Amino acid sequence: MNNLISIKKISKSFSNNKKVTVLKKIDYSFTKGKIYSLMGPSGSGKSTLLNILSMIDKPTTGSLVIGNNIINFNDNTSNDKIRSKKIGIIYQQNNLLPDFTALENVYLAGLALSNDKKNSIQKAKKMIKEMGLSSREHHYPSELSGGEMQRIAMARALINEPEIILADEPTGSLDQTTAKEVFNVLYNLKNKNRLIIYATHNRFFANMADCKLEMIDGNIRTINARIKKSKL
Repeated sequence: MNNLISIKKISKSFSNNKKVTVLKKIDYSFTKGKIYSLMGPSGSGKSTLLNILSMIDKPTTGSLVIGNNIINFNDNTSNDKIRSKKIGIIYQQNNLLPDFTALENVYLAGLALSNDKKNSIQKAKKMIKEMGLSSREHHYPSELSGGEMQRIAMARALINEPEIILADEPTGSLDQTTAKEVFNVLYNLKNKNRLIIYATHNRFFANMADCKLEMIDGNIRTINARIKKSKL
Protein backbone atom coordinates (compact mmCIF):
# COMPACT_ATOMS: atom_id res chain seq x y z
CA MET A 1 0.00 0.00 0.00
CA ASN A 2 1.32 3.44 -0.94
CA ASN A 3 -1.37 5.40 0.86
CA LEU A 4 0.24 8.34 2.61
CA ILE A 5 -2.96 9.91 3.94
CA SER A 6 -6.21 8.14 4.80
CA ILE A 7 -9.35 9.75 6.14
CA LYS A 8 -12.30 7.80 7.49
CA LYS A 9 -15.76 9.17 8.21
CA ILE A 10 -14.43 12.73 8.46
CA SER A 11 -17.15 15.25 9.25
CA LYS A 12 -16.87 18.92 10.14
CA SER A 13 -19.61 21.16 11.46
CA PHE A 14 -19.62 24.80 12.49
CA SER A 15 -22.10 26.40 14.85
CA ASN A 16 -22.93 30.08 14.68
CA ASN A 17 -26.61 30.94 14.77
CA LYS A 18 -27.26 27.50 13.33
CA LYS A 19 -25.28 24.33 12.73
CA VAL A 20 -23.63 24.10 9.32
CA THR A 21 -22.08 20.80 8.24
CA VAL A 22 -19.29 21.37 5.71
CA LEU A 23 -17.88 17.84 5.46
CA LYS A 24 -20.10 14.75 5.68
CA LYS A 25 -18.44 11.47 6.65
CA ILE A 26 -15.78 11.55 3.94
CA ASP A 27 -13.69 8.45 3.23
CA TYR A 28 -10.65 8.77 0.99
CA SER A 29 -7.04 7.64 0.65
CA PHE A 30 -4.29 9.68 -1.01
CA THR A 31 -1.38 7.83 -2.62
CA LYS A 32 2.24 8.97 -2.62
CA GLY A 33 3.69 9.78 -6.02
CA LYS A 34 0.49 11.43 -7.21
CA ILE A 35 -0.91 14.92 -7.58
CA TYR A 36 -4.55 15.53 -6.61
CA SER A 37 -6.64 18.58 -7.44
CA LEU A 38 -9.64 19.61 -5.38
CA MET A 39 -12.43 21.45 -7.16
CA GLY A 40 -15.77 22.70 -5.98
CA PRO A 41 -17.73 25.91 -5.43
CA SER A 42 -16.88 28.32 -2.64
CA GLY A 43 -18.06 26.87 0.65
CA SER A 44 -17.85 23.27 -0.57
CA GLY A 45 -15.23 22.40 2.04
CA LYS A 46 -11.95 22.44 0.09
CA SER A 47 -10.09 24.67 2.54
CA THR A 48 -11.69 22.92 5.51
CA LEU A 49 -10.48 19.55 4.26
CA LEU A 50 -6.94 20.86 3.66
CA ASN A 51 -6.88 22.38 7.15
CA ILE A 52 -7.84 19.01 8.63
CA LEU A 53 -5.24 17.16 6.56
CA SER A 54 -2.61 19.61 7.84
CA MET A 55 -3.91 19.24 11.42
CA ILE A 56 -4.46 22.99 11.64
CA ASP A 57 -8.13 22.26 12.28
CA LYS A 58 -9.77 19.23 13.86
CA PRO A 59 -12.77 17.31 12.51
CA THR A 60 -16.03 17.01 14.39
CA THR A 61 -15.92 13.25 13.87
CA GLY A 62 -13.73 10.77 12.01
CA SER A 63 -10.08 9.79 11.86
CA LEU A 64 -6.95 10.81 9.98
CA VAL A 65 -3.90 8.62 9.37
CA ILE A 66 -0.67 10.14 8.01
CA GLY A 67 1.95 7.53 7.16
CA ASN A 68 1.92 5.21 10.15
CA ASN A 69 0.57 7.86 12.52
CA ILE A 70 -3.01 7.79 13.73
CA ILE A 71 -3.55 11.47 14.46
CA ASN A 72 -4.71 12.52 17.89
CA PHE A 73 -6.07 16.01 17.21
CA ASN A 74 -5.74 16.90 20.90
CA ASP A 75 -1.98 16.26 20.93
CA ASN A 76 -0.79 19.58 19.53
CA THR A 77 2.88 18.98 20.36
CA SER A 78 3.09 15.73 18.39
CA ASN A 79 1.03 17.15 15.56
CA ASP A 80 3.30 20.19 15.29
CA LYS A 81 6.27 17.84 14.92
CA ILE A 82 4.55 15.75 12.25
CA ARG A 83 3.51 18.89 10.38
CA SER A 84 7.02 20.38 10.50
CA LYS A 85 8.64 17.15 9.32
CA LYS A 86 6.15 15.81 6.79
CA ILE A 87 3.96 18.64 5.48
CA GLY A 88 4.62 21.76 3.43
CA ILE A 89 1.71 24.21 3.21
CA ILE A 90 1.21 26.81 0.47
CA TYR A 91 -1.57 29.36 0.85
CA GLN A 92 -3.33 31.62 -1.65
CA GLN A 93 -2.04 34.62 0.27
CA ASN A 94 1.64 33.84 0.68
CA ASN A 95 1.68 34.77 4.39
CA LEU A 96 5.30 35.89 4.24
CA LEU A 97 6.55 37.84 7.24
CA PRO A 98 6.77 41.43 5.97
CA ASP A 99 9.65 42.52 8.21
CA PHE A 100 11.92 39.66 7.15
CA THR A 101 13.80 39.13 3.90
CA ALA A 102 12.99 36.32 1.49
CA LEU A 103 15.95 34.34 2.84
CA GLU A 104 14.88 34.88 6.44
CA ASN A 105 11.30 33.84 5.67
CA VAL A 106 12.56 30.55 4.27
CA TYR A 107 15.30 29.63 6.73
CA LEU A 108 13.16 30.44 9.78
CA ALA A 109 10.82 27.64 8.67
CA GLY A 110 13.80 25.29 8.67
CA LEU A 111 14.45 26.05 12.33
CA ALA A 112 11.16 24.32 13.18
CA LEU A 113 13.03 21.01 12.85
CA SER A 114 16.56 22.01 13.84
CA ASN A 115 18.26 24.83 15.73
CA ASP A 116 21.18 24.63 13.29
CA LYS A 117 20.89 28.13 11.84
CA LYS A 118 23.89 27.75 9.51
CA ASN A 119 22.50 24.59 7.93
CA SER A 120 19.04 26.12 7.67
CA ILE A 121 20.43 29.16 5.84
CA GLN A 122 22.32 26.91 3.42
CA LYS A 123 19.19 24.87 2.70
CA ALA A 124 17.16 28.06 2.28
CA LYS A 125 19.63 29.45 -0.23
CA LYS A 126 19.44 26.18 -2.18
CA MET A 127 15.63 26.23 -2.23
CA ILE A 128 15.53 29.87 -3.32
CA LYS A 129 18.05 29.12 -6.07
CA GLU A 130 15.85 26.28 -7.30
CA MET A 131 13.02 28.80 -7.52
CA GLY A 132 15.23 31.00 -9.70
CA LEU A 133 15.30 33.81 -7.15
CA SER A 134 18.86 33.90 -5.78
CA SER A 135 19.15 37.55 -6.77
CA ARG A 136 16.09 38.37 -4.63
CA GLU A 137 16.94 36.54 -1.41
CA HIS A 138 17.79 39.74 0.49
CA HIS A 139 14.65 41.57 -0.65
CA TYR A 140 11.63 42.07 1.56
CA PRO A 141 8.20 40.80 0.47
CA SER A 142 7.10 44.35 -0.42
CA GLU A 143 9.96 44.45 -2.93
CA LEU A 144 8.88 41.24 -4.69
CA SER A 145 6.27 40.65 -7.37
CA GLY A 146 3.24 38.45 -6.66
CA GLY A 147 4.80 35.51 -8.48
CA GLU A 148 8.11 35.96 -6.69
CA MET A 149 6.40 36.05 -3.30
CA GLN A 150 4.52 32.86 -4.08
CA ARG A 151 7.72 31.09 -5.17
CA ILE A 152 9.40 32.19 -1.93
CA ALA A 153 6.38 30.78 -0.10
CA MET A 154 6.95 27.52 -1.97
CA ALA A 155 10.62 27.51 -0.98
CA ARG A 156 9.54 28.01 2.62
CA ALA A 157 7.12 25.08 2.36
CA LEU A 158 9.83 22.85 0.88
CA ILE A 159 12.81 23.58 3.13
CA ASN A 160 12.14 20.58 5.38
CA GLU A 161 11.75 18.27 2.35
CA PRO A 162 8.13 17.33 3.09
CA GLU A 163 6.50 14.16 1.84
CA ILE A 164 3.21 16.02 1.60
CA ILE A 165 2.50 19.36 -0.04
CA LEU A 166 -0.89 20.96 0.57
CA ALA A 167 -1.74 24.05 -1.48
CA ASP A 168 -4.91 26.09 -1.06
CA GLU A 169 -5.59 28.12 -4.23
CA PRO A 170 -1.83 28.73 -4.69
CA THR A 171 -2.37 30.74 -7.88
CA GLY A 172 -5.70 32.32 -6.97
CA SER A 173 -4.33 35.84 -6.40
CA LEU A 174 -2.09 35.90 -9.49
CA ASP A 175 -2.67 36.96 -13.08
CA GLN A 176 -2.99 34.14 -15.60
CA THR A 177 0.56 34.31 -16.96
CA THR A 178 2.16 34.39 -13.52
CA ALA A 179 -0.25 31.71 -12.30
CA LYS A 180 0.94 29.35 -15.04
CA GLU A 181 4.56 29.97 -14.11
CA VAL A 182 3.90 29.28 -10.43
CA PHE A 183 1.78 26.24 -11.20
CA ASN A 184 4.55 24.76 -13.33
CA VAL A 185 6.86 25.07 -10.33
CA LEU A 186 4.30 23.26 -8.16
CA TYR A 187 3.73 20.55 -10.77
CA ASN A 188 7.46 19.89 -11.11
CA LEU A 189 7.73 19.17 -7.38
CA LYS A 190 6.13 15.80 -8.02
CA ASN A 191 8.20 12.71 -7.30
CA LYS A 192 7.49 9.07 -6.47
CA ASN A 193 7.80 9.64 -2.71
CA ARG A 194 5.73 12.80 -2.49
CA LEU A 195 2.02 13.53 -2.35
CA ILE A 196 0.67 16.86 -3.61
CA ILE A 197 -2.90 18.05 -3.04
CA TYR A 198 -4.05 21.45 -4.24
CA ALA A 199 -7.38 23.24 -4.27
CA THR A 200 -8.20 25.38 -7.28
CA HIS A 201 -11.09 27.07 -9.07
CA ASN A 202 -9.13 26.95 -12.32
CA ARG A 203 -10.37 24.00 -14.38
CA PHE A 204 -7.28 24.01 -16.61
CA PHE A 205 -4.96 23.65 -13.60
CA ALA A 206 -7.28 21.04 -12.06
CA ASN A 207 -7.06 18.92 -15.20
CA MET A 208 -3.27 18.74 -14.87
CA ALA A 209 -3.56 16.54 -11.78
CA ASP A 210 -3.23 12.77 -11.80
CA CYS A 211 -6.52 12.58 -9.92
CA LYS A 212 -9.17 15.27 -10.05
CA LEU A 213 -11.53 15.38 -7.10
CA GLU A 214 -14.76 17.33 -6.79
CA MET A 215 -16.33 18.46 -3.55
CA ILE A 216 -20.07 19.02 -3.57
CA ASP A 217 -22.47 19.19 -0.65
CA GLY A 218 -19.89 18.03 1.86
CA ASN A 219 -18.84 14.95 -0.08
CA ILE A 220 -15.93 14.07 -2.35
CA ARG A 221 -15.81 12.11 -5.59
CA THR A 222 -13.16 11.25 -8.16
CA ILE A 223 -13.80 12.76 -11.59
CA ASN A 224 -10.82 11.23 -13.31
CA ALA A 225 -7.56 9.42 -12.67
CA ARG A 226 -5.07 10.11 -15.40
CA ILE A 227 -1.56 11.47 -15.77
CA LYS A 228 -0.86 14.47 -17.96
CA LYS A 229 2.76 15.60 -18.17
CA SER A 230 2.50 18.32 -20.79
CA LYS A 231 3.90 21.74 -20.02
CA LEU A 232 1.55 24.65 -19.53
